[in-house]
Amino acid sequence: MADPVSIGAAVGWGVSAVGWLASPIISRVLNKGFAHLDFDATEKMSILDIQVLQLQRIMEVVDESTYRVHLEPLLNKLRSALYEAEDILDAVEYQRLERQIQDAKSEGNIPPTPSMMDSLWRILWSFMPSSLLKDKESGLPKLQLQKSLKKIESSISDACKVLEQLNLAGASNDNGSRAVATNSLGAVTTADPPIRVIGRDQDRDKIIAMLHEKEDHCQANTVSGTCYSVVGIHGIAGSGKSTLAQCVYHLEKKYKHGTMERHFDIVMWIHVSQKFDLDSIFREMFEGATGEPCDEFNSRNVLKEVLEKKLCGKRILLVLDDVWYNIRNSGDREELQKLISPLNVGKAGSIILVTSRTEAALVSLGAVKERCIPISDLDDEVFLEMFMHYALRDARVSDHDRRVLELIGEDISKKLKRSPLAARTVGSRLRETQTVEFWKSQKNLDLMNSTMGALWWSYQYLDEHVRRCFAYCSIFPRRHRLQRDELIKLWVAEGFIKTSNPAEEMEDVAKSYFDELLSASFLQLGGKEMVNGREVDYFTIHDLLCDLAEEVAGRDCFRIEKGFTGEVPQDVRYLYVGTYDREMITEKISGLLNLRTLIIDDYIRLESNECEVFASMFTMLTGLWKLRVMKLRFRGLGLRKFSFPDSIGQLKHLRYFAFMVGGLTKLKLPCAFTKLYHMQVVDFGNCTKLKFASSEDMVNLVNLRCVISNADLEFPNVGRLTWLQMLPSFTIRKKEGYEPHQLKHLNKLQDKLQIFGLQNLRSKDEALELNLAGKGNLRELVLRWKNSSRSSIEVKEEVLEGLCPSKYLEILEIHSYYGRLPSWMIGNMDHLTSLKKLEIDGREYIGSLPILPKSLEEIKDTQSCATVADPIGRRLVRLPLQARHSSEEGPYRRFRPFW
Repeated sequence: MADPVSIGAAVGWGVSAVGWLASPIISRVLNKGFAHLDFDATEKMSILDIQVLQLQRIMEVVDESTYRVHLEPLLNKLRSALYEAEDILDAVEYQRLERQIQDAKSEGNIPPTPSMMDSLWRILWSFMPSSLLKDKESGLPKLQLQKSLKKIESSISDACKVLEQLNLAGASNDNGSRAVATNSLGAVTTADPPIRVIGRDQDRDKIIAMLHEKEDHCQANTVSGTCYSVVGIHGIAGSGKSTLAQCVYHLEKKYKHGTMERHFDIVMWIHVSQKFDLDSIFREMFEGATGEPCDEFNSRNVLKEVLEKKLCGKRILLVLDDVWYNIRNSGDREELQKLISPLNVGKAGSIILVTSRTEAALVSLGAVKERCIPISDLDDEVFLEMFMHYALRDARVSDHDRRVLELIGEDISKKLKRSPLAARTVGSRLRETQTVEFWKSQKNLDLMNSTMGALWWSYQYLDEHVRRCFAYCSIFPRRHRLQRDELIKLWVAEGFIKTSNPAEEMEDVAKSYFDELLSASFLQLGGKEMVNGREVDYFTIHDLLCDLAEEVAGRDCFRIEKGFTGEVPQDVRYLYVGTYDREMITEKISGLLNLRTLIIDDYIRLESNECEVFASMFTMLTGLWKLRVMKLRFRGLGLRKFSFPDSIGQLKHLRYFAFMVGGLTKLKLPCAFTKLYHMQVVDFGNCTKLKFASSEDMVNLVNLRCVISNADLEFPNVGRLTWLQMLPSFTIRKKEGYEPHQLKHLNKLQDKLQIFGLQNLRSKDEALELNLAGKGNLRELVLRWKNSSRSSIEVKEEVLEGLCPSKYLEILEIHSYYGRLPSWMIGNMDHLTSLKKLEIDGREYIGSLPILPKSLEEIKDTQSCATVADPIGRRLVRLPLQARHSSEEGPYRRFRPFW
């Protein structure tokens, strides 16, 4: 495929301007602002919506003209006014929260939860007269808000007046509606024959020739000791790899080749994709080889043995479509080798045909260089045929309109630089609206002149909120490893996530945004990495799409990387710092008063004599009062103790605060921290010693969703923070505010929860107050009694009986427990069907472990002697600890590596 042209030749200032105007920020801020000012927004918004739409349409044709110099200052003024209005609205919301919390305290009531307050204020706003509102809240924010909204209206109006004078062609007659569903993206490929294959005859014939080579020639291209060779097709997403493989598969499955009889005894198609389950794939192979449904087996080994019997001595063609491989992850290679291992019993001359985005994946499976086929480029005539196939397939138009559409399509095709991705994306969009007028309007867009233009056009069809989230990603460096959960937390903290359904979690909406970007290939799976002791996926953005994100974000996003010597724009809102420099922070960053995000991703290394200097610098950063996100990381022993200054209370907009330190650092949070009512995420890294100057007021943080720290969080009445989704630990104490019922309604908790102090529970009823069965989002649960506890065995047994977890739990650890196992663990453990790891730590207990669930992958039992179930669930076997360490045979061999 032809090399894509640079972003500068394809899209420019117009992308940034239109992309920003198309975001939902304008209408949302105006609507909310007018509501706060008690204005009837209907008439105003009807006028402004038309003007904004006109701006969007005209910006699409103004980029390369000389007129953009007249519009840029006006658009910058508009952008500034909108952000200013958002800040004021946020300050008004802060005042509301503060007043409600203070009123609740003065009346002796608990602070209301966010959901309660939202419902309450919707009712109050609808009935309160404007005079009362002025009395109840400061008049200053209202005056500031009124000025900001007038500035917005003025900027829009002035820009439209300029555009009217320019009289640009091609900037009207489109109501702006999009006829394409944003989620109508590609699905998993199947072995079904393609409807039509265009321009791939030569590649097809080359592959078939390789499949039919004589055995002696084929063996020369085979990994030593195997009966099969590997042929691979590689290329970018959307270049036609799967279509070509489907064509080859269909021919081998259905037809004779010339005078030859069918070459392969068994032909199978498997779609592998990013994640795959070996058991599922082995079942698919069985069904592909036999044409019969596969029975359920109790273990993978049994399933593999049955499959190998069907493949033994047969010449096999196995097509593996969409194989992903991370060259830095040795585990990927091992998993792929397991996937193809059943073919070792086949007949010499067997073939594995693989499609992948990378050549490395083909090599990892055993393909030699000569048998790795890059998907070929297309000439102009064939590319036009392909484009028109996507754009006019099944068209229901008149013969005259078809001829006109074909002429327009030819002009559009020439602008796409023979990119199959562009042919598919643009052609599929055009197919949704097969009218001459629409095609002409798209033909005249200069943004259609390259692959980047096609990607920009596809970007326009994303949901408006999703676009803003994608643009935000431009603050990160190229090939930065994006973690799904962290990105979602950042989007929520920045206020990008909107939902009109009060029962819908913002994080769930953000996940749907993420999935949409992933499905549309704006994000792509990069591989796996270890985070906090467990393996998680990371994601990257293709360089071309990074270019697009940077252009769309414009001046809002900026990053400082190693070697940077220039100036940071004063109006930047989102800043990423990849290299720590104290002078840069004190001299440049501290003056960026419009900053909303500050991420210093480089480790800040402090010597023991530098703590006071850093404290002064941190105080300076608290002057950036518009910050929504602040993230700092530390390494070394220089920061052994740090008390946050009271000035941290100035960051009233702050929602995401990460101050990530080592385990030896002691942190102290002042009373002012409890006044950051918007706070959603606090991350103190591996800190194990965290002190709150006003611990009882931590419940004022009514929006708190996530707490990350290894410290034992000592603040009472945590049960009032009903938004909490991540809480590292909870200790039950014989003290008010630390009772077991504090966890009763925290059913949004997820990931991992450790519960200490179980020796303080005296009955099953007290244990039931924790409501662990209702916490279905927890992945890992750790239950701990104190080693020196004097609780009787009978009390411990009764307490554990009431600690039945959710059926979705994956990891369960029980420490310092002595006694019988509870009823929810005896029998077949049908309740814990998702359990993968079980650890029981103590001296000795009475009774038997249950028949373990099939999902269980690891078990650790440190008792001196215990009864454990066969993993297949057939019988019980009793082994002492020393025998379990040495046993190579019997039903324990599955678990032995973990013992």
